[in-house]
Amino acid sequence: MLESLLQAARPLLAPAFTLLGSPVTLLELIAFVLGIAMVLANLRVNPIAWPLAIASSLMYSLLFADSKLYGEAGLQYVFVALAGWGWWQWLRGRGDDGRALRVRRMSNRDRALALALTLAAWPLLGSLLDHATDSDVPYLDALPTVASITGQILLGRKLVENWPVWLAVNVVSIGLFAIKGLWLTVLLYAIFAVLSVVGWRAWTARIAHTHGRAVHG
Repeated sequence: MLESLLQAARPLLAPAFTLLGSPVTLLELIAFVLGIAMVLANLRVNPIAWPLAIASSLMYSLLFADSKLYGEAGLQYVFVALAGWGWWQWLRGRGDDGRALRVRRMSNRDRALALALTLAAWPLLGSLLDHATDSDVPYLDALPTVASITGQILLGRKLVENWPVWLAVNVVSIGLFAIKGLWLTVLLYAIFAVLSVVGWRAWTARIAHTHGRAVHG
């Protein structure tokens, strides 16, 4: 199945140009543009981010599989499912108070739980990739994979803590993709890292603004 998909996508996986001595494919270039548009939409809390995420994830799944990054490739299909859920959450989801979802913070208990679950899942997935695939970086592949799922869930619930999670994911991913010579994707994740800081500040300011209106309302 996977091999058939890769064969069908082979024209898009052909080198379009060379960057830092490594080939860049048309598929990587399109996914790059969609990824930037997705994060910019997230910064503005615009639901159009979710269909952009779905399209970008489907493209990256093929790119990563072709590079033998199976954890990252499989993660993209999880992202597609989570993006459908997140899209619905942003359009129809409700908070604990029954009101439409708004940008907010997690409790200290929920932060600790999210961190503990992520760290517990990391070696489990790393071991699975190590024994079940021919990945040459199973544990490095596994860390951003499990942390990305955490970040996507937090993003879907409009929790501001999604941004520091994405910052950590992006920094680790830069090293991972550099090892694989995916230099355009390295650039993309470097931009993502910067935008994670921008998003963190923007959503924090949004919370402060909302709180200020509530106090003076």
